[in-house]
Amino acid sequence: MTPFGTIELTVYPYECDAFGHLNQAALLTLLERARWDALARGPGMDLFERNGVWPAVRKATIEYRAPAFARDVLRVETTVAGRGTTSMTLRHVVRRVSDDAAVAEAEMVFVCIDRLGRATPVPEEIARFLGPRASGGHQPIRVPAGDIELAVDVRGEGVPVLFVHGFPFDRTMWRHQLAMLSRVRRIAPDFRGVGDSGVPAAADGYSLTRYADDLVAVLDALGVRQAVLCGLSMGGYVIFEVLRQHPERVRAMILADTKPQADSAEAKRGREELTQVAEQQGQDAVIERLLPRLLASATQATQPEVAGQVRDMARRWSVPGLVGALRMLRDRPDSSETLRGVRVPTLVLVGSDDEIAPPDTARAMSQLIPEAQFHVVPTAGHISPLEQPLATSRLLSDFLRALP
Repeated sequence: MTPFGTIELTVYPYECDAFGHLNQAALLTLLERARWDALARGPGMDLFERNGVWPAVRKATIEYRAPAFARDVLRVETTVAGRGTTSMTLRHVVRRVSDDAAVAEAEMVFVCIDRLGRATPVPEEIARFLGPRASGGHQPIRVPAGDIELAVDVRGEGVPVLFVHGFPFDRTMWRHQLAMLSRVRRIAPDFRGVGDSGVPAAADGYSLTRYADDLVAVLDALGVRQAVLCGLSMGGYVIFEVLRQHPERVRAMILADTKPQADSAEAKRGREELTQVAEQQGQDAVIERLLPRLLASATQATQPEVAGQVRDMARRWSVPGLVGALRMLRDRPDSSETLRGVRVPTLVLVGSDDEIAPPDTARAMSQLIPEAQFHVVPTAGHISPLEQPLATSRLLSDFLRALP
């Protein structure tokens, strides 16, 4: 199932701190030993060298579960969680052999660089070793929602968190949070007409109320009475409608890169123009118009694979889904008064370089909600969970841990 074999490693005394615990830096070294040992048993330690590239760590996140001590034997299982054009994401699960206790979980993103330090596409031999690209992880379950079925990614146990994607993305925009937030129950649906979800037969099957009812249908199907609702952009607008129609289902909120205002007259005209583009030219034309404003300039310069992921997500929208969502976005109401009535814990996040829902707008929105927390995610545009997954996931994790 994975190109990396399971590796068992002994914890040495020099890797432990003064209290005898395996220290954090040594754990990272241990994971590196496991990766190189796995390469030595497979294609060879010189796999990267002979292809003229090097796997440079760009991001890493670790969840520590239990202490490890000198002379413990740890089993490291490594899987390929994702692969982009120039990057790969590896997931490590570390367990103690003697009692099978979970010691740590880690997710690490590597970028292939050439000898000049430039990001370069993953060479063919390495791509073959890593295996085919994953489209977003676990196989979704199917949930009936009125006239269609929704595809829903469900993982883990704990406080239920419903992740609601934006436009024109799908549930895989939350790929990093679904992998990292292991202490909560992660629930991520595709909207109707998007990704693996069904496409309504009727052209009018895309109202704001319908989207909100779909989220409630997902919670009902999973037996969840209340959930933390986490939405980005359009996902936030749908959460506002859930607040109006089904407030009893909301335990807490996370609002990322979204805003309460309705579209201006100019914005409505832009929606109409984009609707015509969708109908006449399809998904690729829509995303090429939107992409320059979706990502921070730093993301576009240093993370080209993220732009590729955004294109891939947009291509998984049906044309009726694009048209229906654009008309819903055009006609959505102002939600400022709705937010003034919120009485649940709320976290507001925004990318520092978000042009669509800028930091000042997000800060003003947070001030509408009693005791809401507000944070700016540095060097992120309109898709902070995908552009800066470690920073975003840490803020989400801290917020979720503090819930009563």
